[in-house]
Amino acid sequence: MTRPPSEPVFNAPLAALLVIASIPALNLVQESVHYDWLQFAFRPDSLTHGDWWPGIVTAMFLHAGWGHALMNALGALAFAPPVARLFPGLRGGAAFVAFYMVCGVVAALGYGLIHINSDALMVGASGAVFGLTGAAIRLLGRRNGRLRSLTDKRVVSTSVALMAVNLAVGLIGFAPGVDAGGIAWEAHAVGYLFGLVAIGPWAKVFGERTKFDSPGDSRDPAG
Repeated sequence: MTRPPSEPVFNAPLAALLVIASIPALNLVQESVHYDWLQFAFRPDSLTHGDWWPGIVTAMFLHAGWGHALMNALGALAFAPPVARLFPGLRGGAAFVAFYMVCGVVAALGYGLIHINSDALMVGASGAVFGLTGAAIRLLGRRNGRLRSLTDKRVVSTSVALMAVNLAVGLIGFAPGVDAGGIAWEAHAVGYLFGLVAIGPWAKVFGERTKFDSPGDSRDPAG
């Protein structure tokens, strides 16, 4: 009796590896090159002043130190690969990277609208990473690329638990790798919700093998 070939222990798609590696790599540049990188941070009141560009995009590529960068890199390591597998090929890889970046922009925009009069600077890829987290939750227990419904009990219960932890961490104001500058938990929540909802249409447009509303399996809720 022949055994089926074993899968590699770590077989993340290239696009996911690039996103993961970009976080510490860009922080290394930020730490090594003497430059006023904070001019590329996002400031909420820039939305009303009309000078929101480029911070709303570039803020996700900056971090407040190595602890901050490594925390986001670990988050991307956990959630980028399953989402990236929905988008095979070169076109799919570009679609995955674009999804990651759009999650980051939407998270920053949501944070900015909530704190529209604030001049506090925001940096970090956590909004984008939470977007990947929301997308990955739709794949809980799946090995065939089928997305769970937004109303699936596992999706709902996991989302409620994650957002409760996110709120608690934000209110406490402490998380590993984050200094006293504060935690943009609202950006996390907006990024997560966007990723949770947007992965369906995004995968339908750019994915090649994604199916929705799959038949029930042993770990699916009844009904």
